[in-house]
Amino acid sequence: MSKPVLRVAVRRFGPFESAIVKQFADFCAVTGVDAEIDPVAMDLNPLHEAIIGKRGLAKGDWDIAFMATDWLAEAQAEGLLEDLTPHMARAPVADFPEAWSPSLTSMQRFAGGYWGMPYHDGPECLVYRKDLLAQAGLDVPQTWADFHAAARALHRPDEERYGTVLAQFPDGHNGFYDFCIHIWSRGGEPFGGDGRPDFTSPQAHAALDYLRALAGDAGAVAPGARALDSVASGMLFAQGKVAMMANWFGFAAYADTAEDSTVRGLVDVAPLPAGPGGRSVSLNVFWVLGIGAGSPNKALAWDFLRHLASAPMDRLTTTEGAIGVRRSSWNDPEINAAIPYYHRLDWLHEHAREMPLTPHLAAISHVVDDMLGKAMTSDAPTADLLAAAQAAAETIA
Repeated sequence: MSKPVLRVAVRRFGPFESAIVKQFADFCAVTGVDAEIDPVAMDLNPLHEAIIGKRGLAKGDWDIAFMATDWLAEAQAEGLLEDLTPHMARAPVADFPEAWSPSLTSMQRFAGGYWGMPYHDGPECLVYRKDLLAQAGLDVPQTWADFHAAARALHRPDEERYGTVLAQFPDGHNGFYDFCIHIWSRGGEPFGGDGRPDFTSPQAHAALDYLRALAGDAGAVAPGARALDSVASGMLFAQGKVAMMANWFGFAAYADTAEDSTVRGLVDVAPLPAGPGGRSVSLNVFWVLGIGAGSPNKALAWDFLRHLASAPMDRLTTTEGAIGVRRSSWNDPEINAAIPYYHRLDWLHEHAREMPLTPHLAAISHVVDDMLGKAMTSDAPTADLLAAAQAAAETIA
């Protein structure tokens, strides 16, 4: 009789790919399970297409999938995900949910079920080279205007170092999130209470104007933003090619610990800058592991997810270069000795906003991506771009 094989759809990122293999080996060693893992790494758009677009989670193509929390409502509405509640009743997770921040255990609970276990965390924050700011006599930027000015002051293209970087690749990720964060940080709301988009407010206009001005400033920003996703921009920072960026906490930790990073020991994080009339706002989007509704190995998949939720495995997620989700990892003395700002994750979560719970979010994010592409490559008026995006998003929502 052949061994069971867990097929896992993985978000392409080195620490995810290495951690999940080591964690499965530990699972087999600890439990005595005789099974194999087949992890397949994919970029964002191919991952979404494989597990949701092609209904791979329902057809049995995947037992487990890495999923951004933005995708959960869509996947659940399409009947693609296994409800984890019965599995929790059969084999509970120790210390759950008390050992986690509430912001990491509540977004998955809707429609009468629980749809994913938290795996990788790290809200958006300001990631910067503390040595470069000190050498230039610059304070950590408190406002977006200060951020742009500091990026210009730190820009050294002749040394292949840029003031900042924008991840504008149209994958429904950082470009969309940047737009929403800039609206929030100016006191606006990109979505109404019913989850419907609101992209034509004065704050949305100011947000897009700012992003257009920053992206178009060759004296501040790394070139090729439309070809850079969040991982590529984070790798540029780790290579010493970016002075500061608004990006995920995980890329700060990676740059401070990865063997191939050139900036270890030179990294720090701070709250994101505020806009006029607003305040600093972070974004809470994280990665969960869900079980496919069509998986032939649901019990085994849950037992593995339960093992992953243990404190030692969460710590392994962290030491591999991703971001653990348990408070035990955030407060670990050895981890904080290596990454002195790790304990700030609790603070960042207290000041983070969340995207609306809607199955249309991924489609709406691509509408915003299209708008940003036009904004960065044309002279079309901001008001016209926003109105067109609003009209397109309303046909979806």
